[in-house]
Amino acid sequence: MNSSLIPVANPLAQYRSHAATIRSVVERVMESGWYILGTEVAEFEQEFAAYCGVSACIGVASGTDALLLALKGCGVNQGDEVITVSQTAVATVAAIELAGAVPVFCDIDPISHCMDPACIEPLITERTKAVVPVHLYGHPADMSEICAIAKKHSLLVIEDCAQAHGAMIGGQPVGSFGDVAAFSFYPTKNLGGIGDGGAVVTRRDDVAEKVRLLRQYGWKERYISHLSGMNSRLDELQAAILRVKLPLLNADNEKRRNIAAAYDVAINQNLFIAPGQQTGATHAMHLYVVECLKDRQQIIEAASSVGIATAIHYPQPVHWQPAYQHYLWEGQQLPETDRMVSRILSLPMYPELSDDQIEEVCCFLKSPTNR
Repeated sequence: MNSSLIPVANPLAQYRSHAATIRSVVERVMESGWYILGTEVAEFEQEFAAYCGVSACIGVASGTDALLLALKGCGVNQGDEVITVSQTAVATVAAIELAGAVPVFCDIDPISHCMDPACIEPLITERTKAVVPVHLYGHPADMSEICAIAKKHSLLVIEDCAQAHGAMIGGQPVGSFGDVAAFSFYPTKNLGGIGDGGAVVTRRDDVAEKVRLLRQYGWKERYISHLSGMNSRLDELQAAILRVKLPLLNADNEKRRNIAAAYDVAINQNLFIAPGQQTGATHAMHLYVVECLKDRQQIIEAASSVGIATAIHYPQPVHWQPAYQHYLWEGQQLPETDRMVSRILSLPMYPELSDDQIEEVCCFLKSPTNR
């Protein structure tokens, strides 16, 4: 990619904006001599649990591991069915499969692009154990309806919050609605480390206790496994860096929303549909994803020609991908998921965008092919 393009995401810019503080905490960790599951992780877990409005946070090695451990911590077992969406990062479905469960695909709402609650109940069988709504692009799924359906059918609710740090519904943070939730701290996330990382958050003490055991070989005491666990630990360096960024997250998210508002005003409605937002939802605006009403490839090329990078999240829904096609039920259709995939386009979205860069994107949104 042309390095002069305005990127879709820019973790280097975020590092540079906090470089002095990050370097100081890295030095603090290095000089401590304790690099795995020490004070930094313990402090971050307390701080992030409080931010999410829950009682427990367990730091793990990645967002995928966080979802896997959330599933296992809730008791999702081999052969259980788990309802989720196909319009998501493949990690959502990979984690379900890694847990030994069977993903069942639900269609999405045309406004939020998140799980459509109206499509859930026809998918429930005697094998259904859980529902995994994804707060896609930073927009919260309809947790009120999803949780009501889950309660009616005695199902677990496991939130995939990988793209939604700081998103809310009616002022309540995502991650605090279901039984348990999973976050990613991949470098491009709203709360991102400088490397991989993730966390499981929950109000349920039993789930928290089990996940803490599972993330480190099932140990209660060192070298003695009480459960068959794994090695998935958030390291001290990442925890220290995340502790620098967490107090800044709300302000950064507000910058994202302000940028999105500027884009919304500029957008040519004959060429694009702006991201929708449901009433009562506070969008974290992890990604600014439009729907193209004209030839998308032509728009991508036009953006590149004026120095603006774009991306597609995601070029194929999971149920189109060779590794997962067999999970679609015979005769099953996901019309909204299939409709939007050829139209979606992500534009630059991160709080370090300069005023000039924002103006460049706004000008493009007004007239992408006549500049």
